[in-house]
Amino acid sequence: MRASLALMGGAAVLALAAAPAAAGEYVTWHDDGTVDLVMEDGTTLKTSRDELGGLFGPDQKPFEGTEISITVNSGGPKGGISGPMHSFRPIWEELSGGKLNIVELPFAEHYTKMMLDLRNGTGQYDAFMVGAFWYGDIVPAGYAYAIDELMDSGDFPSWTYDDMPPSLKALYTWKGEGFGTLNDADGQVLYYRKSVLENPEHQAAFKQEYGYDLPSPPKTWQQLLDISRHFNGKNWDANDSEADSGTVLHLKVGEQGHYHFQSLSASFAVTPGEKVDRTHNVYWFDPIDMKPLINSPGHLRALEFLQELHGTGPSAQVGWSLGEAWDYFLRGKAVFVFSWGDVGALCQDTTRSNIQGDCAAAVLPMSDEYYDMEKKSFVKAEDRPQVGNTTGGSWHGVISNFSANPEATYSFLSLMAIRPASMWNAQHGWTGVDPGYSYQFLEEQGGTAKIEDYVDAGWSAEDASSYLQAYRDNFYAPTMLTYLRIPGTFEYWDILDKNLSAAMSGAKTAKEALDDTATSWEQVTERIGREKQIEDYQAAIGFEG
Repeated sequence: MRASLALMGGAAVLALAAAPAAAGEYVTWHDDGTVDLVMEDGTTLKTSRDELGGLFGPDQKPFEGTEISITVNSGGPKGGISGPMHSFRPIWEELSGGKLNIVELPFAEHYTKMMLDLRNGTGQYDAFMVGAFWYGDIVPAGYAYAIDELMDSGDFPSWTYDDMPPSLKALYTWKGEGFGTLNDADGQVLYYRKSVLENPEHQAAFKQEYGYDLPSPPKTWQQLLDISRHFNGKNWDANDSEADSGTVLHLKVGEQGHYHFQSLSASFAVTPGEKVDRTHNVYWFDPIDMKPLINSPGHLRALEFLQELHGTGPSAQVGWSLGEAWDYFLRGKAVFVFSWGDVGALCQDTTRSNIQGDCAAAVLPMSDEYYDMEKKSFVKAEDRPQVGNTTGGSWHGVISNFSANPEATYSFLSLMAIRPASMWNAQHGWTGVDPGYSYQFLEEQGGTAKIEDYVDAGWSAEDASSYLQAYRDNFYAPTMLTYLRIPGTFEYWDILDKNLSAAMSGAKTAKEALDDTATSWEQVTERIGREKQIEDYQAAIGFEG
């Protein structure tokens, strides 16, 4: 009998393990049907024989001698997205008898090498940890392996799309068919220093300057800009002698800076409606003729706003990657950052963060007015539905249709998708795997997790509660920023990224940057084929006419 920290159905509990029937280095099978999966850091995840599926069992090695290769963005054993693969590899190899090659590729090369392998049909790689925006290039072309039959067979580790909000399920499927295996849930929310916004002295000074009460958190982007301007350049944090900032951004070209613009501009540019049609809930292109909307008046006003917001942070941030911006916020140097779920989890890492317990989160603010695509004018945003987002990659495994070993490959990907594994990922900031599934949200938020699940993993209870509520509100928002995943998405976004960088550095005006983006997008659409792009775009965004 031994005590272990176990995760059963997403709940962290201290449990006494039953007498083992068979014990290996990483997997212990118990007579009561429970199974311990021992991570390399010594953490034990509690699962069951049923959850692991029919192929895995004591002394069973269903894929003995099989070698599989899966690509992932470079990061190493402690890197985002790559790290969990390293953590679960020895468990899978013991369960399966197989061997996993983790092929780490630089982000700038990953997509290109994947497409080269797929277009040549070589099957060098069995699966890819893809960004959901790659789907348009791999699924309609027949390069991806459909997994619904494997999921339904009962042979493999068990998980379900039903645990996903519709906004995320749409990224893992195509026209109702499953291709992606549950892993990451990307979306951007606002992180803020609650103690700063609720400080009576700061509240009085802000009201004197702006004439209204300091909101915590801000409900509009315009309020956030006022707050950021108020605090920028002052030593309000007092942990050092340097001036602090309002909002910190990660804007380095070729990285992930363009995602800031996507998330922020949605509330300036999206006209909410009951369905996706030509003027409602559209953002990227006109779904009738594929004419770019990226230089619409709403997008333009959003970029001009982002330029102003940039002025409330360090001038160097125009060249910062996300890690540099995150560290600046984690050191307590900025009031705000809006980014992915990693930030909330990293706030709990006291070796990197000075703000555990003061790292609040909320759904992104709204613009106080937006460009109405139907009225062709700006309107006040009173009582307007929240615009949520799935901004980012939501990185997850997709099997190649040219894989010689799709079953073995799926058995590894689905092992990382079971609830105990998924919950473990969400609790640890370094994994890069962010929360979004029903069992990760708290019971009072409509989920099944308990606050102790996070506190036991080292979280501040207050931080965890606001963090999970922010993501619950975001992924279930009544209006969602539609996700671009059509052929050429990688190229469309690269063009946008370079022009946004030019605007943020001052090399172009906001209008020049977006007009140039629209012109280049038209060229890409013409080269790929407008009629085919219209068909794929309508399918990708759920266009209803």
